[in-house]
Amino acid sequence: MKSIKNNISNKIIINKSEFICELIKVKELKEVDENIKSIKNKYKDATHYCYAYIINDKRKSSDDGEPGGTAGVPIMETLNIKDLNYILCVVIRYFGGIKLGAGGLVRAYRKAVNECLEKSEYYELVNGYQLIIETSYDKQTEIEQIIKDKYSKEFNEKVTYKIECNKKTKEILEQKYKIIEQKEKVIEI
Repeated sequence: MKSIKNNISNKIIINKSEFICELIKVKELKEVDENIKSIKNKYKDATHYCYAYIINDKRKSSDDGEPGGTAGVPIMETLNIKDLNYILCVVIRYFGGIKLGAGGLVRAYRKAVNECLEKSEYYELVNGYQLIIETSYDKQTEIEQIIKDKYSKEFNEKVTYKIECNKKTKEILEQKYKIIEQKEKVIEI
C-alpha cells in the first residue's frame, strides 16, 4: 500500500473537453468535503466534479452528473490498481461541445488520472503502531538510538515520547520501557 508524497494537478484535453485531475493527500473524511468544496470554488464554471477517495476502509466515488459508472468508477479503479490509500482524486471537466459516449468518458477519466499519477511521487505505507512512552531524562539517548521512526517528545517531570514505529521497534521498546498507550495504525516509511 502507498500514498502520494505531495498534492499534484494535471490537465489534458480530449475532443475539446478539458479534464483537470487533482490528486490530494487526505487523512480524514472531513478533509474530503473541505477539498471538494475548495475545488468547486476554484473551478466555479466547470461542468462536472467527479471524484473518488480511499481512506483505509472508507471508499466512495461520484459521477457528478456524468452517465452512471463513466467517471467515479474508473477513477476509483485506477486508484485501486495503484494500491493507493489516504487519497482523494477529483477530475474537473469543462465540456467542450463534443459528446464522448460512455466508453469515451471512461477512457478520458482513466487517462486523466493515470497521467496525473505518472507525475506523482509515492511513499510506502505499512501496518505499524503509535506508542506513548514516558521515561526519565537520562534514558533519552538510549531510546532515540532505538527509534529511527517518526517521533516527538515533550519535557515535563519526565520525557514523553509519541512514536510511530513498526512491529520490530515496538517489541524492542516493550521489553525495555513502559508503554503508556498504544494503537495500531498505518504508518509511512
